[in-house]
Amino acid sequence: MGGGYSEKLMEMYQALFKRFGPQHWWPADDPFEVMVGAVLTQNTNWANVERAIQNLKQSGVLDIERLHQMDTKELSLLIKPAGYYNIKAKRLKNFIEFLVGRYGGDLEAFFAQETSLLREGLLSVKGIGRETADSILLYAARRPVFVVDAYTYRILFRHGMVEEHISYDEMQALFMDNLEPDEALFNEFHALIVQAGKTYCRPKPKCEGCPLEHWESEMGLNIYTE
Repeated sequence: MGGGYSEKLMEMYQALFKRFGPQHWWPADDPFEVMVGAVLTQNTNWANVERAIQNLKQSGVLDIERLHQMDTKELSLLIKPAGYYNIKAKRLKNFIEFLVGRYGGDLEAFFAQETSLLREGLLSVKGIGRETADSILLYAARRPVFVVDAYTYRILFRHGMVEEHISYDEMQALFMDNLEPDEALFNEFHALIVQAGKTYCRPKPKCEGCPLEHWESEMGLNIYTE
């Protein structure tokens, strides 16, 4: 692990944790609910996902077998609050079909797989990209896989940590190559980044009062510049 970047990333983590405290993420009753939420949260905010999941719970269908049997159109109406509901219903059905077809709907069998095989399988599901797959790995399967999202890119780019056109894999490697492979740390760190992004590092930044307001002056680093 690179000493300099390990220290700087931990400085970032500690500043965020000091301000925001533990995030208790991912809020869900069980791993399957986490996975459903990971699919539904694409291109929407969490409040909308919560409403969609509540609809599934109230209808008594937040269950692999029931969702597998459910008509896609009926499912789309239940998850309507999450937005793009027709597309997300198909994606969710694709994911359920993957769980049933490959693992017989047995989550213990799913979680028993090696991380690399789990990720490869998830990425083979139409509609599941790297961020969604890694969210499932980190928050449901509890594997030390760092989740990268738009907030991660925005914060690190604005603070001179990465170049403008960095790839998802390069951004992920920045964390995973420089931090201990600790699932609890990755969980909390990503959740804190999301909180900072929503609160301060918006498309139009609100820098005053941000816990990272003075972090930039300490950086001046860019591992992608020779």
